[in-house]
Amino acid sequence: MTQEIKKTLRDSAAMRWTALLLLALAMFCSYIFMDILSPIKDLMQETRGWDSTAFGTMQGSEVFLNVFAFFLIFAGIILDKMGVRFTAVLSAAVMLIGACVKWYAVSESFTGSGLAAWFTDNLNYIPLFDELGVSPFYEGMPASAKFAACGFMIFGCGCEMAGITVSRGIVKWFKGREMALAMGSEMALARLGVATCMIFSPFFARLGGEVSVSRSVAFGVVLMCIALIMTIVYFFMDRELDAQTGEAEEKDDPFKISDIGKILTDSGFWIVALLCVLYYSAIFPFQKYAVNMLQCNLSLVAPDEGSFWASSSVTIAQYAIMLVVAAAGFASNFQKRAATKYSLLLISVVALVTYCYMGYMRQTAESIFAVFPLLAVLITPILGSYLDHHGKAVSMLVLGSLLLIGCHLTFAFILPLFKESAVGGIVIAYATILVLGASFSLVPASLWPSVPKLVDAKVIGSAYALIFWIQNIGLWLFPLLIGKVLDKTNPEGASATELDYTAPLVMLASLGVAALILGLVLKVVDKKKGIGLEKPNIV
Repeated sequence: MTQEIKKTLRDSAAMRWTALLLLALAMFCSYIFMDILSPIKDLMQETRGWDSTAFGTMQGSEVFLNVFAFFLIFAGIILDKMGVRFTAVLSAAVMLIGACVKWYAVSESFTGSGLAAWFTDNLNYIPLFDELGVSPFYEGMPASAKFAACGFMIFGCGCEMAGITVSRGIVKWFKGREMALAMGSEMALARLGVATCMIFSPFFARLGGEVSVSRSVAFGVVLMCIALIMTIVYFFMDRELDAQTGEAEEKDDPFKISDIGKILTDSGFWIVALLCVLYYSAIFPFQKYAVNMLQCNLSLVAPDEGSFWASSSVTIAQYAIMLVVAAAGFASNFQKRAATKYSLLLISVVALVTYCYMGYMRQTAESIFAVFPLLAVLITPILGSYLDHHGKAVSMLVLGSLLLIGCHLTFAFILPLFKESAVGGIVIAYATILVLGASFSLVPASLWPSVPKLVDAKVIGSAYALIFWIQNIGLWLFPLLIGKVLDKTNPEGASATELDYTAPLVMLASLGVAALILGLVLKVVDKKKGIGLEKPNIV
């Protein structure tokens, strides 16, 4: 008599991909808010008096508490003890609180208020942190930037907690199945948030012909409310799964410090963690300055007022075309019939060319940089599927590092040569941005699924937390460094759109060189220890 096998929610492809969609949509919203001020750096200088140092200090503050108050370590412990669903809702709630604080900081209501006066007079010297050179504030920093930094710190705690929670959630729902494809797909959708931010943040800031940077941040706050709703829906799905499997969210064994010790003594873990900090430090901080870098290295002429290309309608049309690029390219990965697959790819390519043409006609740096995640959306599922079935994770990391180096050096030395070329500069910018986005897709598809091969499942939440904590050191340091290097290597009082970005870009390219060396070292370690990083995930 055969025993009947009980089916659970995760055995249903539709249900486990629905769970993934809920988590990915929450991250999509958080990615938008993360860079909500990045495409309007010039407006922040004009309307709030933020120079590059103030802008970089505020942007780096996102991860300050994660690094120096070790919040991410505690987040990993919370995740291991309380489980995915509780931590997911908690992280979304924390992000929403931080988003609201940041919105008030850049609003007109804050300007001239008693709170603004307090921030002007205080937090100019932080004992010990100033001596160490790691203070999130400094004397002369605009009050709005200080208070925005406080909100961004709170948001950053929730955002990074959400990052490790989503990774753990995917492992829970997809282990032994298409895990790399799931992680790659989640990041592909989340990164569409970068493009959405680049298009709509300036759109809301200039809506109606009157500049208001607080409108852009308010747009992000609304999205964080949506993210909270997504995690609440996920909460009930995840609870139903546990009811079916009999698994407990809480651990039976108490958390031990020795668990972290086991992780930290593994050389493979450290190489992966350092690869992560180097690679992500060369991408995320760059995103915060990329639009301004393009404004400085391209000769952009605004279209005539009253024309279609200067209207708000073109923004909506361009975003709709972007969604066609992403949806058709992403869906092509899942088609079994060759005719359907290549038809969708053709639609995606035609839509991408149309999008790029519209970006050229609009002559705005933000619409040009918005192509950053589009190629990644197309190829990340392909890479994830390849890793699931064929492996070669470390080889992909090495390739990603090579592409990263080439792209930053192109921005530093080749793009400025074409500044006077109306077409040539934009073509080079588009091509380089697309390749950079493609290189970025190599990392999540190959790095994150490798972590479960390095550590015991019992402490995987803590392992992800430690990697994110190490990564956050770079995400705090490099936005600050880029801002300081810009102010040091440019004349005092230089216009926000006439800065020389060569030195910061070379600095970011050097991170790619270090990542390349570590990737080659990881290849040797993997082969020597037999970790299996180059082997497929599906056995």
